[in-house]
Amino acid sequence: MNFRSQHDANQEQATQDGKARSEKSASPALTSDSLLQGQKAVTISHNGSVYRLQTTRQGKLILTK
Repeated sequence: MNFRSQHDANQEQATQDGKARSEKSASPALTSDSLLQGQKAVTISHNGSVYRLQTTRQGKLILTK
């Protein structure tokens, strides 16, 4: 097996493992779209603290306290 096909096989296995873990997980999966609802940032209250979840121009998420 060459490097590329081994890499592809490893990626496929990692994807399958991730799906299996998320299916076993008790917590629901939410999309960032459902949290942000078209906004660039939202405020989240958690255990008496306020956090800000925002998206960057590169499409990444940042959570700050």
